[in-house]
Amino acid sequence: MARLRIIFESGEPERVIEFDAAKAPFSHDGRPASILDIMLGHHVHLEHACGGNCACTTCHVIVKAGVDKLSEPEEAEEDLLDKAPGLTPTSRLGCQAVVESDDAEIVIVVPRFTINQISEQH
Repeated sequence: MARLRIIFESGEPERVIEFDAAKAPFSHDGRPASILDIMLGHHVHLEHACGGNCACTTCHVIVKAGVDKLSEPEEAEEDLLDKAPGLTPTSRLGCQAVVESDDAEIVIVVPRFTINQISEQH
């Protein structure tokens, strides 16, 4: 069983999701078994203005632990991340970062600020 620990800079309570990556996709947003897919499939909101299609930076997360258990970023993701506010060496787009281990422990921080000119949560 894999585990995703989510820390929100906005002050929301920390969440922990235990999941079986083999049962992905969970909600069909982002790549199957991506951080976005896992979160949405377990009813934890992560902004994704482009629908999880690697066309914006609104699902930007910072990986604090377990980065080696995720898929390698592709060039399109790296190009978009250059535009993300609060970029760090372990920043990833939630829609592209796929959990690749059944026993992974991934810890992410969801930054307080995102660039989102397409959709707003009301």
